[in-house]
Amino acid sequence: MVPKSANCATAGPRRCPAGPSAHPLPPGPLLGAQVPPDTMGWPWLSCLLLPALGVSVAANTAPTFAPNMSSVSLPEDLPLGAEAFWLVAQDRENDELKYGISGSYAYFFSVTSNTGEVKLASLLDYETLDWFTINIFVSDSHDNRVQKEMQVIVEDRNDNAPVFQSISFSTNVSETLPVGSVVLSVLAKDKDTGSAGTVVYYIEKVIPTTEGSEHLFRILPNGSIILNGSLNYNSKSSFYQLELKACDLGGQYNNQQVIQCSSSVFVSISVIDKPDLDPQFVREFYSASVAEDTPQGTSVLKVEAMDGDRGINDPVIYSISNSTRPGWFDIGKQDGVITVNSPLDREQLLEEDEEVQVQVTATETHPNIHGQEAKASIWVTLRVTDVNDHVPEFYNCTLQACAFTPNETQVNFTGYVDEHASTRIPIEDLTMVVYDPDKGNNGTFLLTLGGPDVDAFSVSPQRAAGSVDVQVLVRDPSLVDYERQSVMLVQVTATDSVSGNASVASVTIHLRDTNDHRPTFLHSMYNLSVFERSAVGSVVTDSIQASDPDTGEGGRITYSLLPGNGADIFAVDPNSGRVTVRNSELLDREKQAVYYLTLQATDGGDLSSSTMLQIHVLDINDNSPVVSGSYNIFVQEEEGNVSVTIQAHDDDQPDTNNSLLHFSLLPGPYSHNFSLDPDTGILRNLGPLDREAIDRALGGRIVLTVNVSDSGEPALWTTVGVTITVEDINDNLPIFNQSRYSFSVRERDPGVQVGVVEAWDADQTEANNRISFSLSGSGANNFMVRGSVLGSGQAVGRLSLPSDVSLDYETQASFSLIVSAENTDAQGREATAEVLVTVEDVNDVPPTLDSASLQGVRVAENGSQHGILVNVVAQDRDTMSQVEVQLVNVICTKAGVDVGSLCHGWFSVLANGSVFINQSEAIDYETCDLVTLVVRAYDVTTDPRFQAYSDNGSLPITIEDVNDNAPYFLPEDKTFVIIPELVMPNQQVASVQARDDDSGNNGAILFSILQVDFIAKDGGVIPFQSFFRISTSSEANVFTGNIDLVTSLDSTLQGIYQVTVKAQDKPSEGLAQEARITLNLFTVDQSYRVRLQFSLSKEEVGTKADDIKAALAQATRTTVYIVNIQDMDSPVRARGRSYLDAYFVFSNGSALTLDQLSVMIRNDQDSLTQLLQLGLVVLGAQDSLESESPDTFRNITIGLGVALLLVIVIFCTIIVCTQKRCCSHHPLCTSVFNPHINSLVWNSITSISFVHSNAS
Repeated sequence: MVPKSANCATAGPRRCPAGPSAHPLPPGPLLGAQVPPDTMGWPWLSCLLLPALGVSVAANTAPTFAPNMSSVSLPEDLPLGAEAFWLVAQDRENDELKYGISGSYAYFFSVTSNTGEVKLASLLDYETLDWFTINIFVSDSHDNRVQKEMQVIVEDRNDNAPVFQSISFSTNVSETLPVGSVVLSVLAKDKDTGSAGTVVYYIEKVIPTTEGSEHLFRILPNGSIILNGSLNYNSKSSFYQLELKACDLGGQYNNQQVIQCSSSVFVSISVIDKPDLDPQFVREFYSASVAEDTPQGTSVLKVEAMDGDRGINDPVIYSISNSTRPGWFDIGKQDGVITVNSPLDREQLLEEDEEVQVQVTATETHPNIHGQEAKASIWVTLRVTDVNDHVPEFYNCTLQACAFTPNETQVNFTGYVDEHASTRIPIEDLTMVVYDPDKGNNGTFLLTLGGPDVDAFSVSPQRAAGSVDVQVLVRDPSLVDYERQSVMLVQVTATDSVSGNASVASVTIHLRDTNDHRPTFLHSMYNLSVFERSAVGSVVTDSIQASDPDTGEGGRITYSLLPGNGADIFAVDPNSGRVTVRNSELLDREKQAVYYLTLQATDGGDLSSSTMLQIHVLDINDNSPVVSGSYNIFVQEEEGNVSVTIQAHDDDQPDTNNSLLHFSLLPGPYSHNFSLDPDTGILRNLGPLDREAIDRALGGRIVLTVNVSDSGEPALWTTVGVTITVEDINDNLPIFNQSRYSFSVRERDPGVQVGVVEAWDADQTEANNRISFSLSGSGANNFMVRGSVLGSGQAVGRLSLPSDVSLDYETQASFSLIVSAENTDAQGREATAEVLVTVEDVNDVPPTLDSASLQGVRVAENGSQHGILVNVVAQDRDTMSQVEVQLVNVICTKAGVDVGSLCHGWFSVLANGSVFINQSEAIDYETCDLVTLVVRAYDVTTDPRFQAYSDNGSLPITIEDVNDNAPYFLPEDKTFVIIPELVMPNQQVASVQARDDDSGNNGAILFSILQVDFIAKDGGVIPFQSFFRISTSSEANVFTGNIDLVTSLDSTLQGIYQVTVKAQDKPSEGLAQEARITLNLFTVDQSYRVRLQFSLSKEEVGTKADDIKAALAQATRTTVYIVNIQDMDSPVRARGRSYLDAYFVFSNGSALTLDQLSVMIRNDQDSLTQLLQLGLVVLGAQDSLESESPDTFRNITIGLGVALLLVIVIFCTIIVCTQKRCCSHHPLCTSVFNPHINSLVWNSITSISFVHSNAS
């Protein structure tokens, strides 16, 4: 910058500056600015002047972003604070760049402004915002700011697990659902995209976990659950629960390939039963007995069936679908009770084993799923028992061939006999059989004879059972006389021996006129006896003889037994008439005690007679006693009693020794506890029974052997076992094997076993001898006792510490406990024993530091102190301990900031805890004001399992300051500029900053001004006093001296004020220390004051002053100081309505002249456009305004002339070139379109448009 000089006028135009000039700047329409009304008369002038301002000159350019700064892609899992991307820009001048981000989404990022590094400040989420835009900007040191829009694309990551759309699912399915059908569909969604958002479903578990249920269902990729096997409500489960999980196919997350899975959800599937099963009978076999005379409607048996489909339970209807005796029985449709429907007849069932088979069918009320009846059948056996409901009847047949059918019954019979036939001669050709189908005594009947000729005949046998051949015998031969009566008539009556009911048959006897001598027996009946089971051939009798008076062949008698009951058991010698046993096996008194046989004697002329043999079967002791039933008796010990009668019988003849029974107990382990009545068989216990007295292996069961014998010779006997189960009651307390237990356990051993106690309970059942242990007493909660069974009634209790509990010798050295053994005694009784647990000491407690010995100490710097400072005290509660103090770390800090290892050698710590100064002279407050010794206590003898060290303790040693540092000024990259015209008294014009590394008063600084000199531009020095003053303030140990102006300065002086400032500390004791600095305050005089004219009023300019100032600062890169805004006093043409006076000052103290300002404004087209829009019309120096008016018209006229001439030349040239079409070859055309010539033209116009006047 060249200062104004009075000698400039004589220096010639080439050496002197042009001086302040006025530069009118009417805006043209090409800039888009509004033209003020008072300039509308100069459009041609605007066209000529506008290019002048567009001429490019060298100026600072704005930075530019790199081409790739339009978009960026970021993963959504980028961590907070991670590097996202870098902002990269270029600047031609290599100015320092500042970066930043703005916009509604700028909060996602933080920017390091001087490097352009962008870090993530708020987490991204693709699912919430998958892309957005931000504004990035950069500015250089000249406040050139460039802004650009950047698109941020958020890349998806697998940060979301699939989520089921419902937390629970349930459905009902039919048990007949076909395999492969869809049971239920579930849906899970994943917010991620691609494979990370593709959901795959899994069946984790099927409940119940029965065989086959695991693969009963499968799930498709679309979430449909498919039935994979058949369901069955009755044979399988009626309810299933599926545990489902949904996972994605995986994707990148936190730089790893991960698969995200949902939480499990459960699907409840209820199986609906369908009628697909037939009913089922409750029992596999039904049978009952019914008397044949049971009245109609009587209930016999109840059958029961139920629907096989348990979930439906359809009512069942009963019916008889088949029967061996249709109509005999009926059944209740609803209740299944079988009743007698018609009279019963056992005798019709003799060939069917006296049983009726009835098929019962149970039919469900509703059809099954196939539309058919659901039914099941079962055969029921009904045994018809006998009653005396039949009368003996007569049949015309032989006994062997008689079928006893109704067709064979007959009441009229015919027979033949010779006259004078001997007594007992049977009627010939008489086939009469009497039959009573009743059983036993009910089937026994008596035969008697009546009728007109009853005296002549008799009937044989007179008594029979079941069935018998009946003979009518000649009783009185004299009455059988053909000549007197050829046909005789008798009536045979068969009378039931029990009911007295009878049947009568008539026998017509035709007499034959024959020889009338027949063999005769002495008696008509012989009473005989024989022992049962007699051997074959045993003689029953050999004294029965028949006589026949005839001689010769007619008198020869042969004997035979007529067919009848017993004929197969006995035999007769045909010659002698001896009766013997034929079949020993069939000779059984218990089956039949009396036999009635007809012994017939036949002579040689085939004349015969007969006699009745009544053979009584004598009893022998051939049947052992038979015990009825089984005997299992349950009785409680102590209070229960046994009283049971042994039921037995003997099939031998009643009221004889063979059937007289005697009861006795065979010797056994416990037989002495019981008595047995020998006659009645009543078994009783002799006293209270004790379960515990019974061998434990027997389970409380006493087996007695009862001998039942008869009194026959030899006696027969049988035995029966009587099982008496003595039920256990809880009548015994547990008993410990010791009354006092002593155990020991090491401390700090969690979960170890302390000892074992043992108890025994004499009760024999698990319910009564189960022993449980419990602990009581002080400290019992530190122990646990866990019982286990050694055997029946024996248990051990293992006393141990819980896994998370250990004992501490230092807290409690022993425990007195009570261990209780108890069972289910209703009275709550229990057995106890003492348990003493001694805790063995282990060196387990880490030492501790005495906090009182860690109180801070103070040490002065620079060798002020020596020797021991303090003793650190360590303690240990263990009985055997050896404690040392160790130095763990040394922390050096200055003003709270770690300064590394600067102080590590200053202090030492001995094993006994003594802390002493090691390097006294090295202690320096300015490098470290606090030394923290981190110490710990170490027990050398600590058990290796436990912590041997104490917690770290800190001993703070504060370093006290000594005033050993002088103040020093802080460097400042500032230039202080004074514009005298603008600076007012008491206004700050400069400042200094200083620090003192000492603390307190030693580091407090007071500023003062020692000297002020003004250095003029010609080198002259002018001293100034009392023009400036300085005040002192401080913040964060930084002291600031603010220099204020005391009085007004001369605005015409050109030069520098040099101000010498002193900084001095204020020690509490000793000498103060100081530092000095000289400041240069540059002055900007009035020669740099520039005036700008505006087409707006003063008020409008004042309103837009900030915008004008910002546009000027943008164009000039200076600090703009506005001095004054005023309206023009005498507006003229080409002038504005107001003006603004300002200084344009650089940071180095230099300022812009009018010419420099004009060039810089023209160089910045954006700022120029903005200034024109704000009303700028003229640039000029203040003193040129008075001299420019006379020359304005002249300059404008010259400019118009030159401009008009140039326009005419250009248009003429264009016309000539167009007509001759030689523009590309003609010299004139070439010159018109030559850029260099055009530039000269525009420069000429520009130079004409400036108004110059002498500043003087």
